[in-house]
Amino acid sequence: MRTTVVGGGLAGCEAAWALAARGVAVDLFEMRPSVSTPAHQTDRLAEIVCSNTFKSLELSNAHGVLKAELRVLGSLLMDVAHESRVPGGAALTVDRAVFSEGVTRRVQAHPNITAHRVEVTELPTPGIIATGPLTSDSLAATIRSRLGLESLAFYDAIAPIVAADSIDESRQYRASRYGKGEGDDFLNAPMSGAQYESFVDALTQADQHIGHEFDQLPYFEGCLPVEEMAKRGRDTLRFGPLKPVGLQDPRTGRIPHAVVQLRQEDRAGQMWNLVGFQTRLRIPEQKHVFRMIPGLENAEFLRYGSIHRNTYLNSPLALTAHLSAKDDPQLLFAGQLVGVEGYTESLATGLLTGINMARMLEGDEPVIPPAETMLGGLLRYVHETDARHFQPMNANFGLLPPLAQRVRNRRDRKRALGERAVDAMRAFATSTLAIAA
Repeated sequence: MRTTVVGGGLAGCEAAWALAARGVAVDLFEMRPSVSTPAHQTDRLAEIVCSNTFKSLELSNAHGVLKAELRVLGSLLMDVAHESRVPGGAALTVDRAVFSEGVTRRVQAHPNITAHRVEVTELPTPGIIATGPLTSDSLAATIRSRLGLESLAFYDAIAPIVAADSIDESRQYRASRYGKGEGDDFLNAPMSGAQYESFVDALTQADQHIGHEFDQLPYFEGCLPVEEMAKRGRDTLRFGPLKPVGLQDPRTGRIPHAVVQLRQEDRAGQMWNLVGFQTRLRIPEQKHVFRMIPGLENAEFLRYGSIHRNTYLNSPLALTAHLSAKDDPQLLFAGQLVGVEGYTESLATGLLTGINMARMLEGDEPVIPPAETMLGGLLRYVHETDARHFQPMNANFGLLPPLAQRVRNRRDRKRALGERAVDAMRAFATSTLAIAA
């Protein structure tokens, strides 16, 4: 059995290792150093460029839960990350050079993996495409041609998402503009004139994040950062995302001065998106400014807003549940390309696509971990969310179904969800994948 993995980043290396460990011969293609990117500095595999932390290891943290699940599934990169660890408190923080050198050494030494340093411009089948947010223009054009013009985005404008149980709904009201839809599809946070003015002041004075050179793209008018809109005039937001027209407050019978709308992000109603609030504010500034919105004073952010260069698929539109092209179950996609955010999330999808490719080459059906697992919840989000509003997602507890019994303390609840997730992954690994967990 032989297959191809395109992309030597976190997801690609994890996929290649999962395949090789299962006896599959792998041709691993990485275009560097023959074709460079604006972000990478070396020719090593699994080079991490933005941060040297894989975030928390604690089971009360969503990223810690996902890492524990990956250890159950036999993740190569989690092993190398622990070997490369430097002091970072409760976070898995690594020496970047030691990490990438360790992954490169182990991947290239595996007898079932042959590494090629050339650019791929066609889609191999069977094969896994894990080329990340800096996919080459040639390959991106091929993907768009194969999957459809609406399937691939090159510019990421993300609004924050907050946890439902951290919203004070007593300060908000449910309504749709002019009663459209079901009439109460949105949560609405009304602002008085004074609240609005204070909010605009804070927004325009807040500190913005300045990213890599490859992120320094001109803003599109259709996805301006909310802070840029505010700088265009005191009332710009009131005629834009905070427009109150058609949103009468049933408690007062009046139209508020301004309204922030929150849209339900998931079927269970555990995650709510701040409509129109794409932003380049630094995370501490997002916490400070957006908690000025009525009802969000104690908001827990499941995802922070951002705007940056990010090539990714509209997975709900373009891919199947196991991340394949709809017309070819053995053409798989993994990593940030499928619409996940973060190192751990990327390599997790690589690991699972590697496992599933090996299964399909053996004649078995692909599998997805249970919904109670963080990986299972993440995969279901990128497959089942509304394609019209799809944006990349990171691991968070809003992806998981609620506990059978309510736990009031938030930290205890998260830990209980985390323990349930790891137990579910162990059961999945032993019963479905025959992995001794």
